[in-house]
Formats: sequence, structure tokens, C-alpha cells
Amino acid sequence: MLSWLGFLMVAVFMYLIMSKRLSALVALIVVPVVFALLGGFADQLGTMMLAGIKQIAPTGIMLLFAILYFGIMMDAGLFDPLIAKILQIVKGDPLKIVVGTAILASLVALDGDGTTTYMITVTAMLPLYQRMGIKPMILAVIPMLALGVMNMAPWGGPTARAMSVLGLDASELFTPLIPAMAAGIAWVIFVACILGKAERKRLGIIELGGASRASSPAQAELAAAHEATASKRPQLLWFNLLLTVALMLGLITSFLPLPILFMIAFAIALLINYPKMEDQKERIAAHAGNALATVSMVFAAGIFTGILTETKMIDAMSNTVVSWLPDSLGSHMPVLVALTSMPFTYFMSNDAYYFGVVPILANAAAAYGVDPAEIGRASILGQPLHVLSPLFAAQYLLLGMVGVDYAQTQRFIMKWAFGTSLVMIVVALLTGVLTL
Repeated sequence: MLSWLGFLMVAVFMYLIMSKRLSALVALIVVPVVFALLGGFADQLGTMMLAGIKQIAPTGIMLLFAILYFGIMMDAGLFDPLIAKILQIVKGDPLKIVVGTAILASLVALDGDGTTTYMITVTAMLPLYQRMGIKPMILAVIPMLALGVMNMAPWGGPTARAMSVLGLDASELFTPLIPAMAAGIAWVIFVACILGKAERKRLGIIELGGASRASSPAQAELAAAHEATASKRPQLLWFNLLLTVALMLGLITSFLPLPILFMIAFAIALLINYPKMEDQKERIAAHAGNALATVSMVFAAGIFTGILTETKMIDAMSNTVVSWLPDSLGSHMPVLVALTSMPFTYFMSNDAYYFGVVPILANAAAAYGVDPAEIGRASILGQPLHVLSPLFAAQYLLLGMVGVDYAQTQRFIMKWAFGTSLVMIVVALLTGVLTL
């Protein structure tokens, strides 16, 4: 009964946001509360919700100050020289810009951290997209697809969890998957080419410093972008660059907790770039909308996660799905795990899936002579769907910075993300990493 309540809750949530009956923010709060009441958890509701919020609180604080920090850096013009250089390289071609976004996001995502990947990619590329008139949705989609592949690196969360719970090392679980990951990145670049060609057709190619090969409204935006604004601080370019590099090093080395690093960096950036109180208030107000939208979604997701976890719905759901597998399909467990990892990792946190479900699947597969390493490999091939999950907090930062709607993004990206996982599964089968 509890598992069906969980499945129905997830189904209702997805229907409401995909059909635009409710905003994601409202649905994340209202839907789990209603289903918790239906399940008879009224007396524990407050405790469950607070547990989820407490778990997500550091992430929410970090995202708040990350948005404000990078907003200040964009206002001050830190990325203007980079954008000007990129414009010279791509020669105003939207196709090259979108493909470049895929390559940049893939490289940055090597550290396996979604927040860092999105922050660096978006802050570097968003001004360029705005100047060229490229649809912001593309800047949300491409980094998410790239992270979905690169998040499979052994130092990333999913693979590390799978290795630890199954007692495997990287050479057993990760190394055989490198060809599949390469195919996944190739797919992401292929998608970037498709979307980039569509933008080239819509916008044309802008020749910097000369006539354009196609007339486009982006020309006017490009010309206006070169005008000096009161918020620019070109004289502080090197200071802002060094501060940002120091911040990135702090993130990588975990010198301090991420929320603290961003709070300190934001305070320094605001004080040095805009010492006047009036200017500080103006800059904070300019980014308050994005910050509020992002952080409110994160805390709402905390309520969803808290109720799903504390009611044990998630445990019951995983046990139900495992029980559905007939004995006749036991020898095909690697492929089944690879396919089911897509919805599993979408609806569940990585902790719940890898520590709760994967050991059950591995034990069940062992009865049919399937190597646990195959189950581990299969379990991480659904990660391109996990980064779209409403439980994946970093995406709210991405959507807030780019300024696109959650439900609209889900509808746009879902087919491409499924394609990423399917391509990797096919290559894994062809290379013998997974067996039928």
C-alpha cells in the first residue's frame, strides 16, 4: 500500500507540473503533504518536512549566495573579455557557440559537481547567448546533458556510491564504461549541433566588424552590449578574476564548506566593486528575483524529499519494483537494471537508489550468475535522467541563472536525456560491458 501511495504521489506531481496545472514550487509542497495525510502521517508531518528542509538547507544557502556572487561578477564585467574573445573565434556563428557550450560544460563537469559545472558554464556563456539572441533554453539543456554523462566519473557521487556499496574499485566498475561515456559525450555534441543549426537558421551568422550574412535582431543586441554601463568595473578585472579563481580553488579543495565560501566571496566582491551602500542595494535587488526563485524551489524540494524518505515510501517503492521482476528475466538483469536506472534515478535521490535499491538488485542478479560489477555499471547509466530530477538541487541554480521555466525545460530536454542513456546502454552492450 505504501509503495503504491508513493508511485501515485510521483505520478500526480509529474502530471501537475508537466500539464502546468501547478507550478513546480507549489507542487513540491502541496502534493507530498496531501499524500502524507492520505497515508495517515498527519501527526509526523511537521517533523518529516523539517527533516527534509534541514538536509537541504546548506545547499539552499550556497545557491543563494552563488547566484548573488556570479551576478555581481557579470555586472562588473568579469566575463566581457572572455565573451569578446569567444565572439572573435566563433565569428558570430550560433552553431559554433552551442557546440562550444557542450565542450566547455563537458570539460568543467570533469570534477563531477553539478553546481560548479553550471555556475562556470552559465556565467561564461550567458552574456554571449544574450548578445547573440540565442534561446536561453539551449544554455540550460546542453550543460545538463553534459553533466549527465560526466557525473559518471569515479570521483562523482553515483559511481563512488556504487563502488562502495558493491565493494568494487574503479578498474572493475568505471574503466570498462569509458567507451560508453565517450559515446554519450558524442551524443551531447550531436544534440548541440542540431540545436545550433536551428539557431543559425533562425538568427543567421553575425560578422563582427562587418556586414552580416543574414539579417538578425541579434545584431542590435550585440551593438548595444558594447556600450559602457554604470555597473561595469573594468579597472577591477584582475581583482575579480583572482577572487573567482580563489573561490574555485576553495570549492575544489573544500577549504571551507561551500555555503561559507560563497558567503565570504560575495561579501568581498560586493564591498570592493560597489562600496557605496546605494549601489550595493541596487545590485542585490537586480538579482533578488533569480535568487528567490531558485532557493524557494530548493527548500520546496526538501519537503518533497523529506516526506518521501521519512514515510518510507521510497523503500517500499524500490522493494515493489524488485518484486516485479520475473525469474525468467533473471539472466537479463544488467539490461533491465540499465533501463530501470533511468526512472529510478529520476524519482529517487542517489543515496536512496545506490544504498537502498542497487544492493537488492545485485543480490537478486547474483542468484542468476550475474557479476555484481555489471549491475554496478548498469546502475549508473541512467544518470542523464537523474540530473533532471526535481530532487537534484543544482538544476534550480541553472534554471534560475538562465531564467527558464522548470516544466518547460523538462518537456524540452527529456527526449535528449533519454537518448543519452540509450546511446550509452547500446555502446555498453556492443563493447561487452553489459551482457544480454
